[in-house]
Amino acid sequence: MSGMRKIFVLIFLSIAIASNGQQIDPQTGNRIYPDGCTSVTVGKKASSDGSVMTSHTDDSHRTRSWVNIVPAKSHDTKATCPMFRREKCDSFAMPTYSHIPIGVIPEISKTYGFINTAYPCMNEKQLAIGESTFGGRPELVSSNGLIDCQRLCRLMLERCTTARQAIMMADSLTKLYGWIDEGECLTIADKKEVWHFEIVGMGKDKKGAVWAAQRVPDDEISVNANASTIKEIDLKNPDYFMASSNIYDIAKENGWWKDSEVFRFCYVYAPHSRTSFAARRREWRVFDLVAPSLKLDPNAENYPFSVKPDKPVTLEKMVEIFQDYYEGTPFDMTKNLTVADDSGKVIISPLANPFMPYDENKLMKINGGWGWLGERTIARWYTMYGTIIQCRDWLPDEIGGVVWLAFDNIAASVYVPVYCSVSDLPSSYKTPGRVNGYTTESAWWAFNRLASLSAQRWGDMKNDVRAVWMPMQKQLFAEQAEFEKKVLLSGKPADRIKLLTDFTMKWGNEAVAKAWKLGDFLWTKYDEKF
Repeated sequence: MSGMRKIFVLIFLSIAIASNGQQIDPQTGNRIYPDGCTSVTVGKKASSDGSVMTSHTDDSHRTRSWVNIVPAKSHDTKATCPMFRREKCDSFAMPTYSHIPIGVIPEISKTYGFINTAYPCMNEKQLAIGESTFGGRPELVSSNGLIDCQRLCRLMLERCTTARQAIMMADSLTKLYGWIDEGECLTIADKKEVWHFEIVGMGKDKKGAVWAAQRVPDDEISVNANASTIKEIDLKNPDYFMASSNIYDIAKENGWWKDSEVFRFCYVYAPHSRTSFAARRREWRVFDLVAPSLKLDPNAENYPFSVKPDKPVTLEKMVEIFQDYYEGTPFDMTKNLTVADDSGKVIISPLANPFMPYDENKLMKINGGWGWLGERTIARWYTMYGTIIQCRDWLPDEIGGVVWLAFDNIAASVYVPVYCSVSDLPSSYKTPGRVNGYTTESAWWAFNRLASLSAQRWGDMKNDVRAVWMPMQKQLFAEQAEFEKKVLLSGKPADRIKLLTDFTMKWGNEAVAKAWKLGDFLWTKYDEKF
């Protein structure tokens, strides 16, 4: 095959892979996940202000684009809670998921209110959750049960106030009703601490789950980027480790571990996730951004579960992490896609970056391969939304819990505060975006249009985008403490909640208006350059 023909074949394959919702690892035959999510967690002594933090980028344009507030509720003794199975659905204007009723579980007498993103993210008691799929061994997946990842997030937020309580409730409910999802990591934070909870099924037709949980030390930061990261577990140290009672038995029954071997959860239950450069490179990049002094190897197979940052982690640093595309590293996605023809002559691909700085580079000799096994950045063009969540024990719950929420590609977006007690959100946040197609009534479409436009000439347009969002983001972070002081002086919790809701509504509406205006500006400025 000629060099030029190789170029076009590889370009075609990269486009096909990018548009395909499911891939197969050619080495293992296992399903792989090109979408994925990234979650970064921060202990209270590792953050600049004492916040415990978790976070999430929902990197899938199939998931729900709208957000709403679910209030606290009371239920009678016979009430039930419906459970659903999520299935891909292509019957609407754009690809989405349908949620098929599959059964019910008993309701509890009182539930907490929560912020209902696609993966519910925070409740009124400052319990917060991030998420990242790692898949695990495909033979562990079971359809015998009722609880999947999204339902478990909701149940945790409706029924729990601490991370440990949420983990133990997950153990009880999955024993009774079964886990029907693939391998998932939930990064669960409360006002005191943050844990990584990794869960898989027990096998085809079996009801239950296998799980391990590890606490992030207070002075450290951790990350999950679509790969299991829990290794050795010390169940004699319950302050840092928890696990299901069957964790060793299931491993031995399936021949994945022997008593004479060191038990490492990730290699027993999700070994193929550790082969993914798409995951490992993000792990390295997060740690390298907060602790460059460690000089971690970007090509390593494993990294520490958590590391101590060189400096306390600020909200600004968290934003920097989630807007990152490896700029300034050997894996910089703003570089041109380059290949060589048969004579060795270097040719610049017609898909050359910096026009789309979030996908693969060097197609012929890419750093570590491409797709699931190769490169992908933290910032992604198909992110539905992102969260950075603060839990703060020195403030009343209604003020202490805040979700910084951004829509679509984080590199072209802005985080707006949504306090955990707010009673409402801007109408555009609550308007479904994708199922009915393009609409100017949806906040998500404002940011998706902006991100899609700016990606076409990112090398130029990023300056226009940052000129709008950077001052706004800086203002929001700078004024947070002063605003919260005002809220604390307002008296009753109901008065505080009103102020917090108004604040969230104001900034949410302003961000959406700016996104539409900025998109119009880019259309105008670059019309003849597209």
